[in-house]
Amino acid sequence: MSRESNLAKNTVILAIGAFLPKIAGMIVLPLVTAGLTKADYGTFDLITTLVALFLPLVTLQIHSAAFRFLIDCRGEKKETDEIISNIIGFITPTSIIALLILFFALHTFSLPVRILVCIYYLADIFLAAVQQIIRGFSYNKAYSTSSVIQSFTNMVLVFIFVTGLKKGMIGALLATTVATIAGVVYLMRKIDILGRFHISYINRKVIVEMLKYSWPIVPNSLSNWVLSTSDRLVLVTFMGPAAAGVYAVANKIPTLVSSLQGTFVFAWQENATLASKDDDKGEYYTHMFSGIFRIIAGITAVLIAFTPILFKILIRGSYEDAYIQMPILFMAILFSCVASYMGGIYVAHKKTLNIGITTIVSAVINLAIDLVFVNKIGIFAASISTLISYLFLMIYRMVDAKKFEDIRYNLIEIICICGVLIIMCIIYFMNSLIFSFVNVVIGVIFASLINKSLVISLLDKFKKKLKK
Repeated sequence: MSRESNLAKNTVILAIGAFLPKIAGMIVLPLVTAGLTKADYGTFDLITTLVALFLPLVTLQIHSAAFRFLIDCRGEKKETDEIISNIIGFITPTSIIALLILFFALHTFSLPVRILVCIYYLADIFLAAVQQIIRGFSYNKAYSTSSVIQSFTNMVLVFIFVTGLKKGMIGALLATTVATIAGVVYLMRKIDILGRFHISYINRKVIVEMLKYSWPIVPNSLSNWVLSTSDRLVLVTFMGPAAAGVYAVANKIPTLVSSLQGTFVFAWQENATLASKDDDKGEYYTHMFSGIFRIIAGITAVLIAFTPILFKILIRGSYEDAYIQMPILFMAILFSCVASYMGGIYVAHKKTLNIGITTIVSAVINLAIDLVFVNKIGIFAASISTLISYLFLMIYRMVDAKKFEDIRYNLIEIICICGVLIIMCIIYFMNSLIFSFVNVVIGVIFASLINKSLVISLLDKFKKKLKK
């Protein structure tokens, strides 16, 4: 199987594991909100959201090293067992210590809630570790299956504990905790984690080597959190929750692209790492960059063109201010996707420090623009800060990556494609039926032309299936 086919296959497999849980989450949401008071739901949401901050700090993201280091020693049982043993050997004591501190820090909550929160956090830490180990072995079907098992177990248990037994927040926490444990157990049995864990393999030098790779990802994770939430926090602080609500609505359609991006990045990291050992890696990265840029640009063009229709279908209420923010956010997501592609090459070369530095600087730029301009241009400050920060992230990584990899960029193509997208954004801002129709024509034709070979390939495959 070619590298491109393998990438496409893994992307589809991971996409299934990403989108089925989202569907389950949509089913669960009305059950949870109906079964919990507003205060309880706010607390429950805060508990689950803070995992994104708590987990990197506790584990120093060492589970990320599992994926990258296991790729280098696939097929070597002793080496893979050694990596697994050191990952488990590190996160177990550090997690227990951190959770004991957390238990006493949550003294204002009832004892059952404190116990469930700690068990949930511990299960989530181990789930992240085992998922990365599974990815290191390239068991992507198992990775996606665990996500599906976890989400559907949670859906069933929420129906039982929250809707049926009326257990409120305790029921919601219990459902989430048991579902997370179910995902962990499935993956541990899949690769026999306990059989691969050997205390004698735990080695300080191995742990230090993996931590050198993983610790820069901690500020990167925190900076990503800042990039995604600082806009809303600034808007709430300076303009009130209504402005933050408008901005949240403005992000609804653009995040469709970022959801696809997250799935692709997981698959791309593996391909980029495997390709880093090949003689033609520079040529491959160059080819993939051009292809990915054109695909994401095509998707962006189509979304800009059809957003006037999607907005009327999906958005209800007085959110006209959100409508004019969307083209800016579409362009921001395009730059974010390209930056994430470059991030996969950093991972392949174990340059996580570069990832951390670039993301931190980007987060600082985002927050600084928000604070300086929010009182002058309102919600536009949030959209423009996101656009500029991701543009910086993309350009910096493109330039920096050339220092250690022979990647060639077709700058004329990039500028021309961005130019067409900017013209489409200007037409979008005119907000009239005729111009919207013109944009649809431009978007469809433009997306088809820049992805001509891909469109022809898909049409040929479709014709062959019809003949069968």
